[in-house]
Amino acid sequence: MFGRKSKSTIDSLIGISTSIVGDVHFKGGLRIDGHVKGSVIANPGETSMLVISEQAKIEGDVRVAHLVVNGEIVGQVFSAELLELQPKARITGDVYYKALEMHGGAVVSGKLTHDLVGEPVLKLALPKLASSGT
Repeated sequence: MFGRKSKSTIDSLIGISTSIVGDVHFKGGLRIDGHVKGSVIANPGETSMLVISEQAKIEGDVRVAHLVVNGEIVGQVFSAELLELQPKARITGDVYYKALEMHGGAVVSGKLTHDLVGEPVLKLALPKLASSGT
């Protein structure tokens, strides 16, 4: 719109033979074909897209505006705009989204929570710890 490029541009790739231990912070578009043991976080307030391919696995939280999953995520998922779950998507953890597209065969083992506000889903505070009764 207004001469801007499509929001679905992929700027970076984590290849199938790559394993990363630690958090990944990015802006723009990122495709993951490999394994990430850590959170994958897009810059809040900016347009971002993350594609998790069929071979990919993320062990950590994911925070992004537009997320396309066809691989595996073990952790919480926060999608401020659109979450697309392809047929081989597997998520183990709670999912927070604004809009959801789920194909047959996709599996979510966790709570699905619709968020009407959008952007704040990327900035959610850490969960409150239960207070001890002592």
